[in-house]
Amino acid sequence: MTSRRNHRARSSGSRAVATPRTATGGGDYLSILSGTSQNVAGIVVAALATLAAQLVMTHTLGREGFGVVTVITQALFVASFATRAGMDMAVVREVAVEAGMGRWDRMRATVGRAVLIAGVVSTLVAVAVYAAADTVRSLFSVPPELGDRVVEVAAFGLPFLAVTNVWLSATRGLKIMRYTLYVFWAGQPVMWVLLMVAGFSWSKTTWVAVLAYSLSWVIATFASVSFWRRESRGWDTTPMEPGAMSKLMRYAGPRAPAALFSQLLFWTDLFVLTRYASDAEVGVYSAALRAGQVLVLFLTSVSLMFSPYVADLHNRGERERLDKLFKTLTRWTMAATLPIFLVLAVAPESALRIFGGEFVGGQTALLILLAGQFVNIATGSVGFILIMVGRTGWDLVVYACSLVVSLTLALILCPRYGIEGAAIANAVTFGVSNIARLVLVRRFVKISPYERDYARLIPPAALAFGVMWLVHRGIGGTWWIDLLVTTVTGLVTYVLAFLALGLTAKERTGLARLVAKVRKRPA
Repeated sequence: MTSRRNHRARSSGSRAVATPRTATGGGDYLSILSGTSQNVAGIVVAALATLAAQLVMTHTLGREGFGVVTVITQALFVASFATRAGMDMAVVREVAVEAGMGRWDRMRATVGRAVLIAGVVSTLVAVAVYAAADTVRSLFSVPPELGDRVVEVAAFGLPFLAVTNVWLSATRGLKIMRYTLYVFWAGQPVMWVLLMVAGFSWSKTTWVAVLAYSLSWVIATFASVSFWRRESRGWDTTPMEPGAMSKLMRYAGPRAPAALFSQLLFWTDLFVLTRYASDAEVGVYSAALRAGQVLVLFLTSVSLMFSPYVADLHNRGERERLDKLFKTLTRWTMAATLPIFLVLAVAPESALRIFGGEFVGGQTALLILLAGQFVNIATGSVGFILIMVGRTGWDLVVYACSLVVSLTLALILCPRYGIEGAAIANAVTFGVSNIARLVLVRRFVKISPYERDYARLIPPAALAFGVMWLVHRGIGGTWWIDLLVTTVTGLVTYVLAFLALGLTAKERTGLARLVAKVRKRPA
């Protein structure tokens, strides 16, 4: 819908101004679901490409070489959240607001300035990292024989990683998710594998693998620029209004540290655990963490697509429409995530055996982690809403306090309770953090994710849980048979129960119309 409106504006002349919409309507739900499905598909492609990259590296570089590349590339990715200077989220919000008001001529200058700021900041950081390469290698305990030039070639890729995400944020602000799928989720990981395979034919070293990673972001930058220009061609470019730049900086300023804290929050308890537990226990807990984080994939996908709608509707004062959309999407997110949650809760030991038989000892930690992630899912996109309505200062306060809570609890609990203590620190932190955001969204935006229809999820979940528990308790055979049969029987039960008991009257009507429309399509 948005893309078509853009082209209508262009076809009537570069100075055309579109009329802002006054209602979200069913089309916005379909657009969000379409974008979410693209995101989910992209995540699957990214996971497969990452697995391929891991196989290539482990077979070529060995376990130690693979560890060096993983640490350096992950550190590079986390650092980019800070070097974007908050401009990625600022661009999503600004583009969504201007598009909602039909002010197409104001976008290009804002996006260009945001990219410039992110590029300058990340370049300065990259130069500093390059100059301190030996110190960085020592900080990450990179062996001299494996770490030659890895930091230097990683620093080269940092500016490209940062600006790519700002350009993609601009197209997401137009409520277009497919470019993020093409570039971020699918293109860059696949390109990394291809460049790495080509590079290893020349030199089978860790620095070649990291160089391939950096070059994949160079290619991603050119792709993301071309997609933005494709969408924005024909628009006039008017200078930013007086005070607009300072307003942008006030919004984006708190986002840089908040984005960095958000990434650190996922790993703080693991980092503390390394000081008090054996390498084997740390490995078990890492597997439990990754299993628990599967729950947030759908929420993240919905939130990325929902963000520009929040900025647009809030700017136009359509609080009731935003509230309705928030309630519906939160329930849908919970509905889509519940089957995964139930499988992990009923058969945690079988789920962990995917990583290997030695990881079964993490099942108690996994159950604790699930509690924290359940709160995360149940509160919906509260974090993104807080950011999109301009409350980035409060977002930073919540993240900073959450990091302190996580670190404090981990330091107290890890020495006494090991991986279970780390899991408690993680679950409590995520629970408190999301409840705090829920309160802030209620205070500042006057909306909430809950309504009576939320209770419709209880019967399908209860029925599916019962079936899964009985199957898991009664089935014999190997762990993968247990996991497969438990998942399939529980999923079938859940879907049938949800269709019968979980849908609202409007959703039943909409689903019936969609099915009828699909049936009428020619083969």
